[in-house]
Formats: sequence, structure tokens, C-alpha cells
Amino acid sequence: MRYNKLGRTGLYVSELCLGTMTFGGQGMWTAIGQLDQSASDALVKTALDAGINFIDTANVYSEGMSEQITGQALRNLGIARDQVVIATKAMGPMGKGPNDRGTSRYHIMNQVEASLKRLGLDHIDLYQIHGWDAATPIEETLRALDNIVQRGLVRYIGVSNWAAWTIMKALGTSERLNLARFESLQAYYTIAGRDLEREIVPMLQSEGVGLMVWSPLAGGLLSGKYSRDDEKSGDGRRAAFDFPPVNRDRAYDAIDVMKAIGDANGVSVAQVALAWLLHQPAVSSVIVGAKRVEQLADNIAATKVELSPEDLAKLDAVSKLPSEYPGWMLERQGTYRSQQLAAPAPPPRT
Repeated sequence: MRYNKLGRTGLYVSELCLGTMTFGGQGMWTAIGQLDQSASDALVKTALDAGINFIDTANVYSEGMSEQITGQALRNLGIARDQVVIATKAMGPMGKGPNDRGTSRYHIMNQVEASLKRLGLDHIDLYQIHGWDAATPIEETLRALDNIVQRGLVRYIGVSNWAAWTIMKALGTSERLNLARFESLQAYYTIAGRDLEREIVPMLQSEGVGLMVWSPLAGGLLSGKYSRDDEKSGDGRRAAFDFPPVNRDRAYDAIDVMKAIGDANGVSVAQVALAWLLHQPAVSSVIVGAKRVEQLADNIAATKVELSPEDLAKLDAVSKLPSEYPGWMLERQGTYRSQQLAAPAPPPRT
């Protein structure tokens, strides 16, 4: 297990992060998973034993049960608080009232306290805004987040599912007002969905923001269970919960290549899909969730898969994004300067 810096912080997180969306099973989350405390404990133990030190949850997962089960698992397993990095999120509805959602100061202050209580912790390592709230000014959200950082309730802050321009606006606002800044983005990214590479990945690399990947197997589509002939084969959650949206033709083209690479190396399609992400320089950590220990163990084994330059070239060719403006123009106009930058320095004058 490798450990990567999260953005420009001094915090190191494991290249795989345990996702807890399958814990609990309340409300709409029953389609994702319905693991009880004992089954969840087993997954947490498997992850920690493999070297994973990073666990991600959210207040909305199973209406708070995921956080509760996660915190209890740490206590049941006797895990020292300083041996694990805990991330959670807030923004989604946690009640029926008009202020029981969003990223207002009101909601954030209420929800960080509620999450700490459910987790049974005195602080959260990474507190993430779970989505874009058009109703709340960015300044209000950032001031509230800075307040909970200053109070010691939260160590770092991050964001999830924002556009590049909104993240840049937030980073600029934090710098201007001397507030805690977003250190990570949690976003969807797979070999079957590389949209992130157009604007967001270059922005992350430019600004030193870490990337946590959610749904790295595209909701199970890249697990190897599915084929063009029978999309409903297996027992993956895609059959009941078709999310995230995926261009199926492009995905199956990539699966064909991954299967050939997997067969040649004696590994699963899922491991190849995860390994491809772990080879991407912008990625800090890949979130893996599971319903069974065996499934999690298979995902963890992806950390041992080394893709050759030839493998990576084949995977890139079959999955690369179609050319779009302004990307093709930036490439055309910027090539000579990039080449100049990469050229070796001239020898010193004598």
C-alpha cells in the first residue's frame, strides 16, 4: 500500500480509501448496501489490515447510520484515533425543514456537531462539502468551514462534485480572506468516464488540490460481470441502481481491452480498472466500497498490479476523450512552448 500526500497538505493517505456507502441501508441507500455492524466491522478490519488508513463516509449515507456504524467499528476493533484518517461530508438533506440542507453557516454548524456525535469522535480529519449549493454564497460556506477548523472540530476541508470554475472561485476567496482552503476534491473518474481530464484535472494539478475518486468501477460496470450480450448478469448493483451514467459502447470497448490485459497478467478486470486509476498522477486516493470481504480483498489486490507502458498506451487509446474546443486549440498553440520547456538546458558558458 502506497501513501500519497493529500493535495498540498502534509497529510498522507493510503492510495485506496474505504468507502462506507454500503453500511446501514436506510432509505434510498438500501439499493447500495445494507450491511449491519458485524459485516461492516469485518470490512473495516480487512481494509486496515491491508494498510488502508483512510475511511470516507457522509452524513446522508443511510440517514446517518453509516457514520454511526463507522465510528462504532473503530471502537469495536480498538483502533487508535491517530492511526486512521476519517472523512465525512455535508450538504444533502438531513431533515424536512428548509434549513436542513445546503451549505449555509446554519446547516454546516449543525451538521458537523451531529456527525461528530454519530462518529463518536472529537474531530473529523477531512470535512467535505458534498455538492454545489446555488443558494449559499461561497464566502458564507468558507467562513463557516474556517470557523470549525479554527475550533479544532475539523483538520482539513474538501469539496465534492463541483465544477472547475467554482473550485477556483473558492480557492481565490480563501486566499483573499485568509480562510482555510479546499485541499481535496472528491469526484467521479473512471477509464469509462474521463470527463474530469478536460478542465478539472489540469486545475487540480495547477493549484495543488488532491483528488479522491468515487465510483472507480462505474457503479460495478467495470467489475467484469457485465458484457454487451448480458448487461444484467451477476449480482452487481448496476442491475438495480444504474448510476453513474456511462457511455456503454465506449465502456465495453475499454472492458474488452482490460479483459485481455487482465487475462495476460492473471488479474481481474476490476483490478485493471483500479490499477489504471492508481497510475494517474492527479489521483491521491481511490475510494473502494464493498458488500463482502472477498470483494474488498479483490479490490485491494489492485495495488499490486503494475501496468506496463504498453498496457497504459492501449488503455489510453481505447478510452481517451474525443477532441473538443478549446482543448485542441490549446494543444495546437501550446505545443512549441511545451517543447521549449521540456528541452534540455544549454551547456554553461565557458
